[in-house]
Amino acid sequence: DPSGVGFYFSIGHSSVVFLMAVFLGVSVKWAKDELPHFQDISGTIGTLVSGFFLVLIGVLNLIILISLIKLFAKLRREHVEEAEVDELLESRGFISRFVGPYFKLITRSWHVLPLGFLFGLGFDTASEIALLALSSGASQQAISFIGILSLPILFASGMSLLDTLDGVVMKYAYNWAFFNPIRKIYYNITITAISVMAALVIGMIELLQILADKLDLHGAFWAFIGSIEFDYLGYILVALFLITWLISSLIWKFGRIESNWGK
Repeated sequence: DPSGVGFYFSIGHSSVVFLMAVFLGVSVKWAKDELPHFQDISGTIGTLVSGFFLVLIGVLNLIILISLIKLFAKLRREHVEEAEVDELLESRGFISRFVGPYFKLITRSWHVLPLGFLFGLGFDTASEIALLALSSGASQQAISFIGILSLPILFASGMSLLDTLDGVVMKYAYNWAFFNPIRKIYYNITITAISVMAALVIGMIELLQILADKLDLHGAFWAFIGSIEFDYLGYILVALFLITWLISSLIWKFGRIESNWGK
């Protein structure tokens, strides 16, 4: 019964987020306590590392997204073996291409716990990227270490609850998505696009804010970038995710993609 897969996967996945949040909290707090003269430098370096990392993850996932879109277009023009579709999907994400062969070893729901941990190391989900960005920002503010730890704990609680429900619901959703290759590719295009959007938006904003601050850049654009607060950005991203899913659903329904497949 795959209904428990979501719960165990979320435990492994959120463990990575917790460890990374602890690392960010300890490193930034240590720099502020032990190196008071370098607080500004350490904050700048931390934001640069975070920004470049998120942009890198976004670009890597964008490459996968482009491959998915190309295969999707190919699927609509001609017949493609399902093995080719599965091969591309197994390579989707930073870590999935390495652990894909081990999927066949999973015979119980709890077997996905270490797999969830490995996937967490890929940093290719939108929620994980957003949480680490928030933890990094909180570490640079006057927030206690315990307060910072509350972020990954809340993340783990929410992820465990929603992934458990998701595991039950998606057991039926996957019956839809994996009915044929065109559905499988379309579903993964939507998931990957959301991840790319989150990583690039957050990463670019971090880098542009550092650039504006250090180079003392002025103008309407730079004023707008500097005014962006990550608290509100989180709400904006959630809205964008919902809009993306809505648009994706409408395109699938009214574009009659499946009915036109292979014509």
